[in-house]
Amino acid sequence: MAVQPEGTPCWADAMFSDLEGAKSFYGDVLGWTFAEASAEFGNYTEAYANGKAVAAVVPPMPGQEGPSQWCLYFASQDAAATAARIRDHGGEILMEPMRVADFGTMCLARDPGGVVFGVWQAGTHEGFQVMGEPGAYTWAEIFTREPGKSDAFFPAVFSYRQRDMEDEQVDFRVYDLGEHTVLGRMQMTEEFPPEVQPYINVYFTVEDCDEAVAKATKLGGVLRFGPMDTPFGRFAAISDPQGASFSVIDITKTEGEMPKLTDVA
Repeated sequence: MAVQPEGTPCWADAMFSDLEGAKSFYGDVLGWTFAEASAEFGNYTEAYANGKAVAAVVPPMPGQEGPSQWCLYFASQDAAATAARIRDHGGEILMEPMRVADFGTMCLARDPGGVVFGVWQAGTHEGFQVMGEPGAYTWAEIFTREPGKSDAFFPAVFSYRQRDMEDEQVDFRVYDLGEHTVLGRMQMTEEFPPEVQPYINVYFTVEDCDEAVAKATKLGGVLRFGPMDTPFGRFAAISDPQGASFSVIDITKTEGEMPKLTDVA
C-alpha cells in the first residue's frame, strides 16, 4: 500500500515476554505466518496474512518488561514535527523519534489521558500491506476515561474532523481525515476495572467471529465482550493469554442501520 495521509493508522505491533506463545496464539486465531526474527532489530518479527505484512510481535527490551499491549501507529510525514505537536498539546514523548535503518522513523507517545500510541514516518516500510481482509487490521478505537482530553489532543495533532454518534447510551466519537473515518473514541465506563489503563483497541478481520472466539478461548484467551452483531460487522473483544486486548470482526455479517453522526462544532 502507498504511504498513508498524516494521521492514518498505518501499523500495529505488540511486545510479548513469550514471543513463541504469541506467535502460536495469533497464528491459530488470525491465521498469521511469521517472518524470521531479526536479531539486529531486537527480534522484531513481522506477521503476515496471505503473504502480506499486517502487524509485528517483538520481545521486550531489557527494562521494558510489563503487560503486553497492542500499539497502533499513525502515519507522519515528519516524525520530529509530529513529536513537537504532541508536546505542544500536552502529550508526552515516551521514545524520541528514532530512525530504524531505511525502514522509517518511529516515535512512541502518550496522550494527556494516558493513551499510548506510535508515530511512523515511512521509509521502505510503508505500513500495512493490506487492510480489511482476513487476518488484517480493519479498525481501531481509543478507550479513555477522559474523552475530553483525547478529543482536544488527537485532532490538534493530526487535524482530524470530529463527529459524535447520536446515542444517549454511549459517549462515542469518530475522527475523520477528509472523507474517510479513520478512528473511533469511546469513553470507558465503570464496567472497566480501575486497573485497566486507557488504550487503543485494535480490530483484526476474521472470516468467522464465533470461530475465532472459540479458538482464542481454547488457547487461553479471555472473551471480554460479544460476539455481537452491529451495522459494521459481528465482533468480539478478547484478551490474549499474555493480557493484550484486541477485537476480531467479521465485516461481511452486518445487522441494523448505520448510526447517525453529528459534526462537532
